[in-house]
Amino acid sequence: MEENQVRLEGDEETVYEYFLSKGWTDGLPVIPPTIARIEAFLAQANLASDEVIGVIPPQWAELTVEKLAVNAVMAGCKPEYMPVLIAAIEGMCEPPFNLYGVQATTNPVGPMLVVNGPVGKRIGLRADTGALGPGWRANVTIGRAIRLVLLNVGGGTPGVMDRATQGMPGKLFFCFAENEEASPWEPFHVEKGYSADTSTVTVVGASGSLNLIDQGSLDAEGLLKTFASALAVIGTNNIFFGGDPVLLISPEHGDTLSKGGFNKLDVKEHLFNSACTPIEQFSRDNVENVLMKRRPHLFEKGTPSCIRPI
Repeated sequence: MEENQVRLEGDEETVYEYFLSKGWTDGLPVIPPTIARIEAFLAQANLASDEVIGVIPPQWAELTVEKLAVNAVMAGCKPEYMPVLIAAIEGMCEPPFNLYGVQATTNPVGPMLVVNGPVGKRIGLRADTGALGPGWRANVTIGRAIRLVLLNVGGGTPGVMDRATQGMPGKLFFCFAENEEASPWEPFHVEKGYSADTSTVTVVGASGSLNLIDQGSLDAEGLLKTFASALAVIGTNNIFFGGDPVLLISPEHGDTLSKGGFNKLDVKEHLFNSACTPIEQFSRDNVENVLMKRRPHLFEKGTPSCIRPI
């Protein structure tokens, strides 16, 4: 165990108030990270307690396995969640994820974790009804543990280094598994080249979610019109910076698309070609001062008729 230890006497309310005064919590009560609890988590990591998993910005502080265990205990995780947490941190520390930008931006973004493979069922990670909401220990506490790491190790304190103008609820936790059994298509990790029996964690810098309601379309083309209109809304990060929209399709809609002859690639290509925002919908200031400067390649052949969000 590391030398820097804090010893407190009192009940859990005492621990909560002390941690709150130190800025060590997200605002919610925490599970006291006792030595016994931390050791139980370390036993599931299969790594040395002082091994560095990653360097967390904006403080660029080293996250050891033990520090991760401490935050996981505080978040209410179970020890068996440690492999998922380690994989998520490793992914977030890869340069393409731009964790520094995610931590310090004024935009309301945070890490979204998508889990594939056998590990989801093994630890009870929800993939179907309410998977993005409350009520499921694995989903909530894994996402929360990531947030506590970003706060306590990375220094992403709201209003200090975390400059999100208004924030969003997904910054507290954002973790779920893909509902592979109900999908008509191959799972996301198989699409990316992994075997179906391999467990993976995909991390995405995501903003708040938008629910798409279409209870009337009876065919694939109708559904895709609804999806395209939502993806092409102005005022999003993807419009002004470019990016990868995340579209979560319910089993019912997936079945409609599949029966309509659309595989996953077909859906992507259709949305790429149809999810456009007419340039006239943007103010002149946004076109001249933002789009032309941040996405100049779109204007190489003159002003485009529309802007794609990807």
